[in-house]
Amino acid sequence: MTESVEETAGPAGTPGPGSEPAPAPEGGYPAARLRLLQDDTAAGPDRRAALARLTDDWLAGLLTRHATAAGLSGTALVAVGGYGRGELSPRSDLDLLLLHDGRADAGALAALADHLWYPVWDLGLDLDHSVRTLAEARKAARDDLKVQLGLLDARHLAGDPELTAALRSTAYADWRESAPKRLPELHDLCQERAERQGELQFLLEPDLKEARGGLRDATALRAVAASWLADAPRGGLEAARTRLLDTRDALHLTTGRATDRLSLQEHAQVAEALGMLDADALLRQTYESARTISYAADVTWREVGRVLRARSVKPVLRGLLPGRSGGKGERSPLAEGVVELDGEAVLARTARPERDPVLVLRAAAAAAQAGLPLATHSIRRCAEAAATRPLPVPWPAEAREELVTLLGAGTYTVPVWEALEAEGLVTRLLPDWERVRCRPQRNPVHTWTVDRHLIETAVRASALTRRVHRPDLLLVAALLHDIGKGWPGDHSVAGETIARDVAARLGFGARDTAVIATLVRHHLLLIETATRRDLDDPATVGAVAEAVGSAGTLELLHALTEADALATGPAAWSAWRGGLVADLVKRVAARLAGEPEEEARPADEPTAEQQRLAAEARRTKGPVLALHARAETPTEPEDGSGADESARQPVGVELLIAVPEQPGVLPAAAGVLALHRLTVRAADLLVPDPGGESPVLLLSWRVAAEYGSLPDADRLRVDLVRALDGSLDVPARLAERERAYARRARAVLAPPPRVSAVTGSSRTATVIEVRAQDAHGLLHRIGRALETAGVAVRSAHISTLGANAVDAFYVTDPDGAPLADAAAHELAAAVESALG
Repeated sequence: MTESVEETAGPAGTPGPGSEPAPAPEGGYPAARLRLLQDDTAAGPDRRAALARLTDDWLAGLLTRHATAAGLSGTALVAVGGYGRGELSPRSDLDLLLLHDGRADAGALAALADHLWYPVWDLGLDLDHSVRTLAEARKAARDDLKVQLGLLDARHLAGDPELTAALRSTAYADWRESAPKRLPELHDLCQERAERQGELQFLLEPDLKEARGGLRDATALRAVAASWLADAPRGGLEAARTRLLDTRDALHLTTGRATDRLSLQEHAQVAEALGMLDADALLRQTYESARTISYAADVTWREVGRVLRARSVKPVLRGLLPGRSGGKGERSPLAEGVVELDGEAVLARTARPERDPVLVLRAAAAAAQAGLPLATHSIRRCAEAAATRPLPVPWPAEAREELVTLLGAGTYTVPVWEALEAEGLVTRLLPDWERVRCRPQRNPVHTWTVDRHLIETAVRASALTRRVHRPDLLLVAALLHDIGKGWPGDHSVAGETIARDVAARLGFGARDTAVIATLVRHHLLLIETATRRDLDDPATVGAVAEAVGSAGTLELLHALTEADALATGPAAWSAWRGGLVADLVKRVAARLAGEPEEEARPADEPTAEQQRLAAEARRTKGPVLALHARAETPTEPEDGSGADESARQPVGVELLIAVPEQPGVLPAAAGVLALHRLTVRAADLLVPDPGGESPVLLLSWRVAAEYGSLPDADRLRVDLVRALDGSLDVPARLAERERAYARRARAVLAPPPRVSAVTGSSRTATVIEVRAQDAHGLLHRIGRALETAGVAVRSAHISTLGANAVDAFYVTDPDGAPLADAAAHELAAAVESALG
């Protein structure tokens, strides 16, 4: 990479020092530029280079013409930054330096600059420009790291080529001399940018330039190579950078703007412009490119740190300092064939990976257990050996144990796994991994791609291994629980089949394989049942017990459920959800043990506060409300390290409503909450005594204000009374608000709502499940659709996960009986139609 940065003036065909510009009339440049950008046969690096050449000729003509007319000499026009590299995207800005020897008249020089800059501005192109002598350019570079980096790509356009040559030689000399001081500064800039912009390989709307693993990082790696202190791994790096540039080109052309943000609404058009199958293919390619650059950056910066540490200590003292290897290269053993050297896990001198196929897993496990990176050259030796002598299938016990050890190392598992993936070893060991590698997840609840989510789940599961009897099965199930997402259909069903094959490949026996397959098949069972079903219904507990089959599997499934949710994102787990799951697990465990079930609180026996509110509602014959502020307590990690502050949920409010049973209560209450800009996080509706003389509906809501302060209970009560008596037109008010939101909101590509009748899940009612994009008034519309259908809502369980609502309604016919299957499916279709 060093040679390509310094020795090459630009891409093939780009003018170098001393070349004469081709004649290009000023008026002809805009038209020629437009023709080039509209030419579908020219794309990628060729178009960027052609656009640079076209722009070079135009600017060179401007300088030559006006400098000659003014009788000016001792000037040079220099391209720097991305333009200096000869890479112009359709809407790239032009980075230009007018270099002069200091002898020209200041007024004439300013006039020449105006003749150069104004035509660029007149075309609507962005321009970063400066006028400097060589000494001034060097001073600016010393004062501003970004200027210094830009000068490393300086390229002569026109004028005195010796000026440009002097600038390039001094820029490289200054950079190499100052590298020990400036490289840590550059690393800090990269780190700060990554914290601000996030990691490109996981973002749904990434910044192709600024996010970690983007084009800025690729440029930083060029600068590191130019320092001669370290170099990046070459494998795939240039191809990854080219793919990101191609994507940015397509983004510029489809939007007509100079943007680096790959927004959701642009995915399909950009994918089509690049000739890709769909938006997911675009994201996957983008993530793969970013992952390649991120890994190269990790390896490179680690090497920079090692070199700078070695330089900072005198040779006599280096071997005396703890944590530093002396001049003899001291090695500390970590495992058979694996040692620590210079802060990395490396293969021992006597290691023979071609004779020891388990060595790669042993080295990875040892590195993760020691909290060390796995040296790149060691991984590559193992990869070469694996190509000729792979692990036997099924795996030997040692290989399986090393994999479990690697997965159980906690957060140190992630960088080691990423290093194995970067060299293609993961898919060699686990061929089914290819389907989920870099696979995007468009559900905003998810923080990671599918493959990274699987590793994060294993990391979370490693903290829970002390509470299960088979930690190995838990960790392997965590690694495989979403492996079916690379296949069509229900990923849990597909995943079960794949998990059986993988578990057998790893050498697990038939019984353990069956447990792993069950965990993968039902990894969503506990959280979905606990948050969407009535736990007091015996059918609910019975269905879970039948699916799980044994107390040992239930124990593992409980831990997997928590690890999966914690690895998904902050919206997927909370103390409240954890309590619901724990309650369900307790009931199922009792059923599996053959114990009599705990006598649940009868539905007609509310809590003390609900009894008080119900009595007041009967007395006043109107709604009664109570508001309670609450903030969930952070969850306590299993390792005893203290509460996890990241698990703390936002402060919210518990709203209790008691109202005499009458038509329209649910949609009215939900509509009033929406009008008051209260977001419903969870809700339960209960009719304790539907056949009594004065039945009362009890609604328990967990709400949070979208913005501003919370309304008081009296205002809510007044509006609820008006909504029930018809004096407040809730549908009209909500429709007006939705129109206002539609004018301001950005288009969101959300799948259509899906409503289904879950038959056989309750003995006393029919369950209607609604999955939809959370939106203003959604629960109000669902309630109206159910009321219109003439069914009675006996209980409801509402939950919101990020931008998604998953609600379950237990309904009966007017006589209190479950609906017939045909009627239930008709009702589901009617509700879905109302939401559509």
